[in-house]
Amino acid sequence: MRKFVLAAAALAACGAAPAQSQMKPGLWEITHKTQTSSGQMEQQMAQMQQQMANMPPEQRKMMEEMMARQGVKMGTAGGGGMTMKVCMTKEMVEHNEMPSQQRGDCKTTSQTRSGNTMKMAFACTNPPSTGEGQFTFNGSEGYTMKMAVNTTVQGKPETMNMDANGKWLGADCGDVKPLGAPPSK
Repeated sequence: MRKFVLAAAALAACGAAPAQSQMKPGLWEITHKTQTSSGQMEQQMAQMQQQMANMPPEQRKMMEEMMARQGVKMGTAGGGGMTMKVCMTKEMVEHNEMPSQQRGDCKTTSQTRSGNTMKMAFACTNPPSTGEGQFTFNGSEGYTMKMAVNTTVQGKPETMNMDANGKWLGADCGDVKPLGAPPSK
């Protein structure tokens, strides 16, 4: 379950960063909904959310802290979606990096921009996946994204279609650490 949570978070976070040259550094909230070709991931996500809701408070806190050490704070969004908070550093913004690149897992393979629209493609090694997406920017504090990702779930090919909205919450990330940052002691 932990590996699934982190894999889902990594894929979702890929939507947080591709147009860093226009985005502000700081705390971003990303709300996304994913649909898969098999429906299996949606079932697993619903089960994970239910398990989190049913955990004793101490155990839920430990799980949330483990995810926070990975740079992710997650919550549920309406309609089966998920909301996560991601800290984007000034360096990440300046280097036009995707958060998961900080861990060496994903690389942008192409990127073009016209006006407020950017198209990009990427490849990741963990979880192994490739994808293409389109981002439409609403100034420096928001965007919408549509992405198609090809990956493998439990040894079977899976196509995921993701829709997301990102909004800047503020310059201070609070207790959300940037993805790839060393854990706090």
